Amino acid sequence: MSAVGHPTVLALTGASGAPYGVRLLEVLARNHLPVWLIPSSHGMRLLQQECGIESVEALRAATGGDWSSVTTFSDNDRGALPASGSRRTSGMVICPCSMGTVAAIAGGTSRSLVERAADVTLKERRKLILVPRETPLSLIHLRNLVAVTEAGAVVVPAAPGFYHRPTRIEELMDFVVQRILDQLDLDLQIARRWEGEAR
Repeated sequence: MSAVGHPTVLALTGASGAPYGVRLLEVLARNHLPVWLIPSSHGMRLLQQECGIESVEALRAATGGDWSSVTTFSDNDRGALPASGSRRTSGMVICPCSMGTVAAIAGGTSRSLVERAADVTLKERRKLILVPRETPLSLIHLRNLVAVTEAGAVVVPAAPGFYHRPTRIEELMDFVVQRILDQLDLDLQIARRWEGEAR
């Protein structure tokens, strides 16, 4: 892992795709990797709607229960640790990432801790990974995605592949989460990789 010991900032925002964020948090927590978790209010609503997770305590239980490496922050607290560039991190993941959040990051509005932490990640030239699931994409969405990419973010759409012939929903989720872990330079493998075609 690059930047050994520095936390990964993980934000859960109000886009469909909450199970991806839950699975990513589970993998990080079970491997005792430091995480600064920021669930937005809309992110918590989607956790309830899509996963039946109604509280941070329920999220802890759903991800294995051991959060000794996880620190939670309120999205309303723009003075929390993730808001400062002087606090070193290994990067930030927003999973799932709503198009409203993408627009705010593209505009640099920093109205919440999630937005401020993303702004800090970009200005400090750390890796910012955005995981949108929206479809189809409007021209506004596309322009905002181009803007954040030009600013240094990496867009990882929640679009699983099928070459590994998945038979369970969990395999589809792990395909996407694996790509996120790879972008974080974490030596963890939870999904099958492409092995090439037989000749």
